[in-house]
Amino acid sequence: MRITSVRERQIPLGADIRNAYVDFSTMTASIVAVESDVVRDGKPVTGYGFSSPGRYAQGEIIRERAVPRLLRAARGELLDPGTGELDPVRANAVMFQGEKPGGHGDRSVALGAVDVAMWDLAAKLREQSLAQLVADRFGDGSVSQSVWVYAAGGYYQPGAGPEALVEELTGYREAGFEHVKLKIGGASLAEDAERVAAVVESVGDGAYVAVDANGRFDLDTALAYGRMLEPFGLLWYEEAGDPLDYALNAALSRSYAGSLATGENLFSVQDSRNLLRYGEMRPDRDWLQMDPALSYGPTEFFRMVADAESRGWPRGRFVPHGGHQLNLALAAGLGLGGTECYPGVFKPVGGFIDSTPVSAGRVKVLDHHGIGIEEKADLWRRFEDL
Repeated sequence: MRITSVRERQIPLGADIRNAYVDFSTMTASIVAVESDVVRDGKPVTGYGFSSPGRYAQGEIIRERAVPRLLRAARGELLDPGTGELDPVRANAVMFQGEKPGGHGDRSVALGAVDVAMWDLAAKLREQSLAQLVADRFGDGSVSQSVWVYAAGGYYQPGAGPEALVEELTGYREAGFEHVKLKIGGASLAEDAERVAAVVESVGDGAYVAVDANGRFDLDTALAYGRMLEPFGLLWYEEAGDPLDYALNAALSRSYAGSLATGENLFSVQDSRNLLRYGEMRPDRDWLQMDPALSYGPTEFFRMVADAESRGWPRGRFVPHGGHQLNLALAAGLGLGGTECYPGVFKPVGGFIDSTPVSAGRVKVLDHHGIGIEEKADLWRRFEDL
């Protein structure tokens, strides 16, 4: 088996929304196709991947660095020497050749999108779902029949007040989600307190509501918000400060009795390891949200999970960021606690395939080959002529 081509395209994810830091009106993502020389039903078996929302397309790095390394790899360099099958872990190492340690971010997003496609291809070559391939290689061989999901939304929208926010989030609950998340940090503490109170009142219990500050706060502000939020008994308080400010996270952990969540902007096992070393995250109540597509792909995510497990963290405390079909497969195959979903934003990447409605806060896992991108019509249209 050889890789014959790797193709990338930028697609728009723009929406007239913002969080505490970012205006998403010009947001983009990369989609990737990795074609093999294996032909079935008259067509080359091809893997498809994408980058998660929030970090923009990375076509230049993909085309100028990742693709040439893969295409010039020696015969067998991408294959498991024991089975002769495509090994995405070996392919990931080939893409990283010539790269210095550290300096993640855009590079991790670029390599991650290709790595996603490699895992999709590997599962298709074995005629398995990605969930089953992951379960066989990194789990106990069993795939969860369904996965807990929560609806991420509640962004700041021009001219919209608490009434529109409540309408949006209660709409997700009517669609089958039980837990919802809204943004904070893009308004004053008093205005955000009003927004949170309105949502909790509409839901009826703060345990079904999470909030996300997207790393906006300094320590004093993080602690002040913690004091405001704690009486609501929320599902979690997410990414209060800069993702690499482990001292802030530790101080907040000592002050805030409720659950914290963070990790979506940590792109390597070294970074996630430092969070667990120095951020005083608590495995009995806190949540880890590393994003597989943004952090060098599933390959690096598997390393993050293994490292956290070695430090006493159960897989059930992982709820990856991204809100898409890839993470549904990984959660099912690894036995994670659940995953995010973007039911109303970041189309066409956000959301799950068309035949998997949400029911009682869970999504059924289907036995299709690979990730299942071909079964998500709005996303597959972007790939058909790639």
